[in-house]
Amino acid sequence: MSADFWASYFSGAFGILIGNRLDVLKVRAQASTNTGDAVSVRTREPENAVKRFTALFRGAAAPILGYGALNSILFLSFNRSLSLMDPGIFDYTKLAGVDLSKIWVAGAIGGLATFVVSAPSELIKCRAQLVIDGQGSSYHVLKDVWKHGGIRGLYYGGTITAFRDSFGYGWYFWSYELTKRLLLSRQADPFVSPTAADVLISGGIAGVVTWVSIYPLDVIKTRLQTQPSWTVERQRLLPGSEMAAHREQSSLAIARQVWRSSGIGGFYRGVGICSLRAFIVNAVQASSGTHTKGSWNSSEEVDDAPYQRKAVYRR
Repeated sequence: MSADFWASYFSGAFGILIGNRLDVLKVRAQASTNTGDAVSVRTREPENAVKRFTALFRGAAAPILGYGALNSILFLSFNRSLSLMDPGIFDYTKLAGVDLSKIWVAGAIGGLATFVVSAPSELIKCRAQLVIDGQGSSYHVLKDVWKHGGIRGLYYGGTITAFRDSFGYGWYFWSYELTKRLLLSRQADPFVSPTAADVLISGGIAGVVTWVSIYPLDVIKTRLQTQPSWTVERQRLLPGSEMAAHREQSSLAIARQVWRSSGIGGFYRGVGICSLRAFIVNAVQASSGTHTKGSWNSSEEVDDAPYQRKAVYRR
């Protein structure tokens, strides 16, 4: 495998790790039905120092293990889709002359393709993050899901995940490219390579735009995948959730319930935490991916991080 692949993988894994604690808070806020629940969880964290440390990374295993495959599927689909819409593209790191609507569509197609990896990894991650007594690991969640539902159980909530990823990655590529163009507009050459600061800012802003645009879908997905019909040896979920009174609700039923109980605000509970995490994680993944590739290939030009699969899928 190329240095591009490993640079992308390690930067992605690093971003997932540093943002995981905020992701735990986001998922717990989404699954809660009253604002006090997300705060009350803190009193139930493990008292042992080692367990407190490992709790920071609870649920991170699944997205980290799946990141390489997800990234490959995403960029392969994005590059191929964009080349079909605009056959004149030969360098996917320099898209200054490409219509932003084409970039959005290519990103949406790439995002749709990633659900094969993201649906099971998201399900395992969210369920592991909501087991609050310190006993549920990603591995235990995986075993429980496979035992009770098999492959179908791993893809529970796959449809809403596919919609979320498709719209999300469409807006990600669109907003990344737009931000980068605005930052580079002061340059005489629109195809000049962005600086590390340009990549960091563009990645961070694109992450925030992405998550704000799909946050209601993510709330529905989280509640759908963490319904109490699943258990890890029947352990308790986040307390205070009205979902305990229901089983196997559909996405539409959950959306109606959120609207009735909390209105529009219910679809954005935890969006502040999510936005902070999105900026940090996407900025780190973009910038560290660029620097990692640069350090491994010092003789090559440093590429634009979100499109760094170029060397693997070069036409």
